[in-house]
Amino acid sequence: MHVGVQVYQVPELPGSCPASEAVRPMIRVLLVDNDVSARAVLRMRLSLEPDLQVVGEAADRDTALALVKELVPDVVVMDVQNPGLNVTAVTAMLRRRCPTCAVVVLILHDTDAARIRDQDIEVTVVGKHEGDVRLLAAIRSAATPAP
Repeated sequence: MHVGVQVYQVPELPGSCPASEAVRPMIRVLLVDNDVSARAVLRMRLSLEPDLQVVGEAADRDTALALVKELVPDVVVMDVQNPGLNVTAVTAMLRRRCPTCAVVVLILHDTDAARIRDQDIEVTVVGKHEGDVRLLAAIRSAATPAP
């Protein structure tokens, strides 16, 4: 186990979904943010969604890279403001360890989005000001394989 790492074992819930509800495959999410409070808020919000499962959390790049290899999440949600975290470099490292893993980057400033676009990396960018509906849609879209 890594220092500062939280890995979650989520129990299977008994019962089944009513036939009228669409059944979505579970999307496994790894949260990467140096702010413990921000990770807690994200975890709580994502836990309200029946198709999203937070499988782990990391506060830094090295922990995120170790966890992505160990947990093989569908989506990594990371804050661009993490100190020492270069989105381009970390995304490349994540993809080497988990080629099927999608990346959703949370940004605070439009200049962050422009910088990421200029780097031509395959990530989904979501502004923190856009709210949870946009974030949830981005996670689900990123986890859906292209036809």
